[in-house]
Amino acid sequence: MKKAFAMPKIVVEQFVPNEYVSACGDTEYGKYKFICDAPKGTLYYYYDNSGNARQLGYYHPCGETHEADLSSEFPEGFVDYNGNYQEDDGEHVIVWIERYSSGRFKDAHATTNINRDSWETTKS
Repeated sequence: MKKAFAMPKIVVEQFVPNEYVSACGDTEYGKYKFICDAPKGTLYYYYDNSGNARQLGYYHPCGETHEADLSSEFPEGFVDYNGNYQEDDGEHVIVWIERYSSGRFKDAHATTNINRDSWETTKS
């Protein structure tokens, strides 16, 4: 006896988040919000605890509010406004080193608001 052909069926279920999924924002996976507002100049960041600074290149502020993962790099640094290759009064900044998912350098942004505790945070 032959079986009758039946057309294959695809069943799709709609994802409905529950309280466990929506609570994931209460973890360390949130975002910092800060404004890229340091004046233009050559940007440096301190890459170790001995005060050694590494040049990232010429910087100009984009003026945008960025959202960066709480786990991102935020080294202290300075924007050398006067071209003397050292940090002077008023040049101190916090640097966000933006990276591609591969870990390679993508861009750098700097803020004059060096009190990271005052930055707005969001939950993921």
